[in-house]
Amino acid sequence: MSDILIVDDERDIRELIADILKDEGFATRLAANSDDCMEALNAEPPALMILDIWLKDSRMDGIDILKQVKRDNPDVPVIIISGHGNIEIAVAAIRQGAYDFIEKPFNIDQLMVVITRAMETARLRRENTALRRREVTSAEMLGASAALRKLKDQLDRVTKSNGRVMLTGEPGSGKEVAARYIHANSTRATGPFVTVSSASIAPERMEEVLFGRETPERGVEKGLLEQAHGGVIYFDEVADMPLGTQSKILRVLTEQQFTRAGGADKVRVDLRVISSTTRNLTAEIGAGRFRQELFDRLNVVPIPVPPLSERREDIPLLASHFIETFNRVQGLPLRAIGDEAAAMLQTMDWPGNIRQLRNVVERVLILGDGAGPIEPRELPGQDAAPDEGRLVLGGQLATLPLREARELFEREYLLTQINRFGGNISRTANFVGMERSALHRKLKSLGVVSSAKSGGRGLNGDEGDDLDEDDEG
Repeated sequence: MSDILIVDDERDIRELIADILKDEGFATRLAANSDDCMEALNAEPPALMILDIWLKDSRMDGIDILKQVKRDNPDVPVIIISGHGNIEIAVAAIRQGAYDFIEKPFNIDQLMVVITRAMETARLRRENTALRRREVTSAEMLGASAALRKLKDQLDRVTKSNGRVMLTGEPGSGKEVAARYIHANSTRATGPFVTVSSASIAPERMEEVLFGRETPERGVEKGLLEQAHGGVIYFDEVADMPLGTQSKILRVLTEQQFTRAGGADKVRVDLRVISSTTRNLTAEIGAGRFRQELFDRLNVVPIPVPPLSERREDIPLLASHFIETFNRVQGLPLRAIGDEAAAMLQTMDWPGNIRQLRNVVERVLILGDGAGPIEPRELPGQDAAPDEGRLVLGGQLATLPLREARELFEREYLLTQINRFGGNISRTANFVGMERSALHRKLKSLGVVSSAKSGGRGLNGDEGDDLDEDDEG
């Protein structure tokens, strides 16, 4: 967008404005009617439009053109001019999204002031949008675990398509990050990414929030669907969407258009839809809380997002990323993670997944002792005992004979390390100081076997899970 489009049915006015703008260093294009105007817009959106509200021998008047420009090219500022100006027309134009209104005959200096301000406002908006999108694009899928590699492979397969994706997984596992990864690596990366928090919007306001509204007092207020035009709409926790809204969203997905609350005009949108849920939608459908037809529309490509318990080897990298983020955004200390603290983080339970890990890191940085490496005693539930050289035995362990207690300890310890290293036997053996073959023999003697046929407890402590015996994990 580098020029100014001048639309006026009077040739003298068009050329006068064009000459003035050229003297100021602007490139211009001219249109005498609505057809010429729409052709110019479709060829390339301008940096700014100067639009006459009354156009003789045209299918559309200035207000009609303004509506279409604001729908399809909302970043293009439009200055309305008219020789028949009155307060009602000015108010109508501003409500429809015009930047300003100037009455003919206009003062040239006044026109240039308005144009300069409109161009500057548009520039700042584009820069703000670019900064927001750059932040989204820089959000990465961090880690090198087998579970994350599998997820990224699935996401990469869908980025270049326009197919609808359903992300499933536990709360806090990173479903929105996965959705943003799809957007940032797709052909829509330059378009908006708009999140619909289905669980946090009151049911009685859901349709107004999604579709927008038109009122005499405030004019057009765009909803989230319209704001996402040309980009991605992300339905977070889609199972929480009210049934009545579900049927209307189904219609939007089918027709690619809708009507604002209180409005009469159809609004067309070009969207890619990504949804997420922590619930079993099949069960929700069976209970009558979710529409089968909408599920079929949204669940074109189902992708499960793994919990943090399946990505334990990624935890130190994620924690370091959060430390850097909190330092940059909040000015919290830029601390390293000690080896013992990293090992402790990898063995902790994370029912809240990545969101919980982020909260723990923030808490440690706020309450921590200083700028040195983070130590295990700073982690939640890891306060140092009075005698740090002693282990506190649990009730079951303390009541067993030495041999049985040692076997139980070794079994749980080795299972913890195997889980920590994502099932990689070679890395586990290296950490615990055993030969790989010796570790296999020890696991077998303890009933932690690598074959489902043996019925031992596997990687996650479930009967029959396989342990990964190769070096790749």
